[in-house]
Amino acid sequence: MKESLKQEGNKILEKILNSDLNARNKITAIGVLAVPVLRYSFGINKWRIGVIKQIERKTRKMLTMYRMYHPKADIDRL
Repeated sequence: MKESLKQEGNKILEKILNSDLNARNKITAIGVLAVPVLRYSFGINKWRIGVIKQIERKTRKMLTMYRMYHPKADIDRL
């Protein structure tokens, strides 16, 4: 269950980052489409802190690959 949610979130995130939207609209789309997929399950399933940090690392890595996030930016701000 958790793996499928992580894969679904990553798939949506990658589709958004591949789109021709400008940076502001991409960030808005991530907040509207990709984040709720995982946020909904946080109240239902018990997620380990390590898994959540792994998801965050994967998200930052994808944002960096698509030049939406600077690799040396402040982690707390994300």
